[in-house]
Amino acid sequence: MLLAVGLFSLMDGGLKHLSGHYPSMQVAAIRGLSSLPLVLVWVLATGAGAGLLRIRWPLHLLRGVLSIVMLASFAYALKVMPLAGAYALFFVAPLMITALSVPLLGEKVGPRRWTAIGVGLLGVLVVLRPTGEGVLSWAGLAVLLSAAGYALSAITVRVLHRTDSSQSMVFWMLLMTGVGAGALAWPQWVPLMWGDAWVIAGVGLAGFLGQVAITEAFRAGEASVVAPFEYSALAWGLMLDWLVWQALPDGWTFAGAGIIVASGLYLIRRERVHAEAEHP
Repeated sequence: MLLAVGLFSLMDGGLKHLSGHYPSMQVAAIRGLSSLPLVLVWVLATGAGAGLLRIRWPLHLLRGVLSIVMLASFAYALKVMPLAGAYALFFVAPLMITALSVPLLGEKVGPRRWTAIGVGLLGVLVVLRPTGEGVLSWAGLAVLLSAAGYALSAITVRVLHRTDSSQSMVFWMLLMTGVGAGALAWPQWVPLMWGDAWVIAGVGLAGFLGQVAITEAFRAGEASVVAPFEYSALAWGLMLDWLVWQALPDGWTFAGAGIIVASGLYLIRRERVHAEAEHP
């Protein structure tokens, strides 16, 4: 999981670089298409090619739309926000997943977890600071939109995992993202610069390896043990912001991120306690 988070952070660093040269929707298309050849090799190497067409098409189409929204919004935000600041807000996604699992999956969430969700949302307000000089801007709101898309996609994955393979989910999400975002970006498409070829290749490789690593992490370990390591992305974001862009978020952003992360960790712990109570 640590490896997966590191790889995804490097990918996000590449997306931040590309977002300064290309429209956000085009960056989303580049993300999808750059990893697709490697994913196709992975699918064929694991013998999962035969199952690519035996899938639940409506849910895969929904995931494709959500992926386009998530990536385009995140790329838009990265034009002006440091990685660490964007991650601080994006960490609200696990709270959204828990909250949305009630109406969409019929899961039960007790008062302690609802309290943790409420505290996490207060952390979001600390980061945004609507009445101060926080990151309440179109970029900050775009990160929250991206997190909402991620949360809805994660819930869709919970349903798809019952019938469809991991390979089919990754393949179709990237293909639909690349083709769909590419079609939307086509009217304002900016010709790719040769100088960005290595960045695009790096985004594709890091995104692919990160996807394989996170799939293996959740396959081999309990979700409640593996998931907390997602928050190591903040350290990667800080390092990349400092080394590449010489930028760091302010103290209030750190404070808000701390509240959001603490709420997320508590939620993960309560999920484990709840699961153990149901399956002693």
